[in-house]
Amino acid sequence: MAYMLRPHKFLFALIFAAFAAGCASQDPVARAAGEVFDPYEKTNRTVHAFNRGVDRLAFRPASKGYVAIVPAPMVTSFSHFAENLSMPGQMINALLQGDLKMAGNAFSRFVINSTVGFAGLADPASEFNVPPVDTDFGETLHVWGVGEGAYVELPFFGPSTSRDAAGIAVDFFTNPLGYVEQNTADNISIYAEIVRRMGDRGNYSDTIDSILYESADSYAQSRLIYLQNRRFELGEGEEITEIDPFELNTEGF
Repeated sequence: MAYMLRPHKFLFALIFAAFAAGCASQDPVARAAGEVFDPYEKTNRTVHAFNRGVDRLAFRPASKGYVAIVPAPMVTSFSHFAENLSMPGQMINALLQGDLKMAGNAFSRFVINSTVGFAGLADPASEFNVPPVDTDFGETLHVWGVGEGAYVELPFFGPSTSRDAAGIAVDFFTNPLGYVEQNTADNISIYAEIVRRMGDRGNYSDTIDSILYESADSYAQSRLIYLQNRRFELGEGEEITEIDPFELNTEGF
């Protein structure tokens, strides 16, 4: 029965995403000027304080311990594994965006890394010059013309926008692996993503600590970096000069 309900949940998630992403919109003139649209700042700051507390007490020490104990090649392998599990979902998003080339790259990477790459623990697809793929349903909504919406900070996930928050909800349902009967990877993809984020948090600990615990206003700093990073990824803004936007994942803290 749960298997039969999943397509209906996916349809519901699509409707929810379209509705949620369009709930709050910024004045076009202000958006063109690059102004931050943060009508929920008071609530966002409360969530940010909660996220900082979770990071300080749990995620930061666990991540630093993880990268200190686990050999670097294994940390990289676990990151490859999590990325490989996301490829079918990214292929779906590429198709929804009308990008057949990116969908083909996602499919090729999944097939190659799942076989030659020992279930995704290695990345031979890159050695075969298959381009990397990094997309999500938030980008799909962008391609469909949905506006960025208000800035929001999500519990545990961290900085986002109303469009990307809706995209996160849908991405739980877009991966075809979740629709396979007797699917052993149904939950492992979630665990693998947590481990991947721990690796990122541990490897970039100094940079993230400087944002969260050394800046005068960690909320405003995190918001600025996320929005600049995301807009650059979507071709809506300029590259960040102080921090490489592809080096720092600002989600999850």
